Amino acid sequence: MKMFLCHLLWLECGHLQTVLYGKLGRVNTPIPCGVRKFLPMQDGATATFDLFEPLGDHSTGDDITMVICPGIGNHSEKSYIRTFVDHSQRQGYRCAVLNHLGALPNVELTSPRMFTYGCTWEFAAMVNYIKQACPQTLLVVVGFSLGGNIVCKYLGENCQNQDRVLCCISVCQGYSALSAQETFLQWDQCRRVYNFLLADKMKQLILSHRSSLLGMNSSNIGDADLSRLYTATSLMQIDENVMRKFHGYSSVKEYYEKESCVHYIHKKKPNVIFALTQHGGHLGFFEGAVLFPQPLTWMDKVIVEYSDAICHWAKNRPACQDSGHLDISSCQQNTRVPLNG
Repeated sequence: MKMFLCHLLWLECGHLQTVLYGKLGRVNTPIPCGVRKFLPMQDGATATFDLFEPLGDHSTGDDITMVICPGIGNHSEKSYIRTFVDHSQRQGYRCAVLNHLGALPNVELTSPRMFTYGCTWEFAAMVNYIKQACPQTLLVVVGFSLGGNIVCKYLGENCQNQDRVLCCISVCQGYSALSAQETFLQWDQCRRVYNFLLADKMKQLILSHRSSLLGMNSSNIGDADLSRLYTATSLMQIDENVMRKFHGYSSVKEYYEKESCVHYIHKKKPNVIFALTQHGGHLGFFEGAVLFPQPLTWMDKVIVEYSDAICHWAKNRPACQDSGHLDISSCQQNTRVPLNG
């Protein structure tokens, strides 16, 4: 695994890396060509994901699919997802990218429910589709931020979910929303600012589906709930007023406890790497020259390189070894411990 080399001196600050990722996007962002799939859910919702075929053979010669869960309110059209998918395709991976329920601006909700912090239903539907459509494929599971919580929870909910999974790579995720809620309200390291910005993003997304959320008989959301969004300044307030009600939780505490992967992660195999970087931000791992960063980030490269290594290990291991091994890897920004591997 290569060290993260942040050549830009002004980008040694994790906050600037995060801002560059979140606000400025990627330079020269590719536009991979894929097919959008629509999956009806039992509760009337319609899950969508985009499927991108590989642009060449994988170095192992095997059929391997990356099943990808983006961050909060994100989808396959986001710049960081497009960049990662393009790079993965070129290395021989098929990519399936979940579009979080309600995140796509041009796709209406068909039930009074949006994506939530730990709901795995849509991701499970996508993975099941891939397993049926590509019976020979092996899976690499990738989750970014909120998506990391979803994929880890999904794999721990049922051992059968780990079938044909070579490894799981979770990037910059949280493990327990209940433990993190107090941290998000602190001003230290600008956490309160990030909380406010994420809350504002979620408010806009929820209100864009106001008619769908209110107009169906089975909705748990009322006018008063959505009206409280206008004064919400934190994710916790939004979760209290709206998000927990999609699944009938009686309180935010119950919602966070049930939806956090920390209660499921122990059900996975013990092969774990927890990687910490000296520099970088939340999903911001830009490298480059003096003025402009490279469009392909360290994060994109290290995920694919690690996946390649696991794929080759799985192909070449002795037949007597357990074929069900699942490796859970987490790439998390930290300012104290360098990654020198």
